[in-house]
Amino acid sequence: MEEIVCQGCGVPIQSEEPNQAGFVPKSALDKEDIICKRCFRLKHYNEVQDVAYTDDDFLEMISQIRNTEGLIVNLVDIFDFNGSFINSLQRLTGSNPIILVGNKVDLLPKSTNKNKLKQWLRKSAKDLGLKVTDVFLISAAKDRGMEELQQAIESYRNGKDVYVVGSTNVGKSTFINRLINKTTGVQDAITTSYFPGTTLGFIDIPLDERTSLFDTPGVVNRNQIAHYISEKDIKVITPNKEIKPRTFQLNDGQTLFFGGLARLDFEKGPKQPFVCYFANGLSIHRTKLENADDLYENHRGEMLSPPSEDSLESIPPLTAQSLRITEAKTDIVFPGLGWVTLPSGEATVTVHSIKGVPVTIRRSLI
Repeated sequence: MEEIVCQGCGVPIQSEEPNQAGFVPKSALDKEDIICKRCFRLKHYNEVQDVAYTDDDFLEMISQIRNTEGLIVNLVDIFDFNGSFINSLQRLTGSNPIILVGNKVDLLPKSTNKNKLKQWLRKSAKDLGLKVTDVFLISAAKDRGMEELQQAIESYRNGKDVYVVGSTNVGKSTFINRLINKTTGVQDAITTSYFPGTTLGFIDIPLDERTSLFDTPGVVNRNQIAHYISEKDIKVITPNKEIKPRTFQLNDGQTLFFGGLARLDFEKGPKQPFVCYFANGLSIHRTKLENADDLYENHRGEMLSPPSEDSLESIPPLTAQSLRITEAKTDIVFPGLGWVTLPSGEATVTVHSIKGVPVTIRRSLI
């Protein structure tokens, strides 16, 4: 009997186990276009149901690419590079060429140096063991950079298949929808959601008579802050329009809280500006360092929010890391949230972030 796959997520259809992936009622098997119960709920009610796939299951599916010949298009979130980077991608995809695509460029301040950003993405990937053929900056949501990328994909694929890979929450489904729309005129071909794991199998989108573009399952990366907070909180920390920098003139002995999800203590250094680039709706609270512990203990989830009350129990504790900043124009990056720029570059700071979501530093992008 020929295998039937869901037109929404690509998983094999079954009608025996309601709580497993690919379930549809037997009465729906006669329809021409079959989508599983999970995709149906997502499409019509924006409701995502959990399924019994582990992180290893996703990686095993992605590793099928290693035995093929094609072009890999690796989509990452510019605001959460470390959280959206797939550490094992080079091993999973073999010798196939890789294009690295930074999504959500429309949310960056206009003063961002795009060339520096591309150089940083390329170097960061190389430092993490990934050799890329080219780097592109796009906004799938706003259709920026898509024309150039589409032309590059056609050139680099050299008549072979294309595999779009990425972690969950990077905008992969929106990206593929945009590509399909440009090619075929079809709207919203792939379902989307804030939640991880929407695509559960390869979705085959024909490019011509011989080759296809494949949407692959989103890899669950536990370094993403989005996996520890509620949908409501994700909307608060995720920028939806161009970020406006907020500047705080700090003396040593002062602290900045970014909601209740991260913290920066200015331990030592001359009075200087700390320029903050976070979602415009995320509250930033300044206090004295001596009061910071009590403030966090007594007001997390209230004054220091997010996390909201429904996320408090699921978030790991904050862990501290000491940084000595010596170079001017240095960014302190809080993955999944944003970054703080120190224009003068003379400071000793202690940063606090969710355990498993480490803070990094880089040369300023602005």
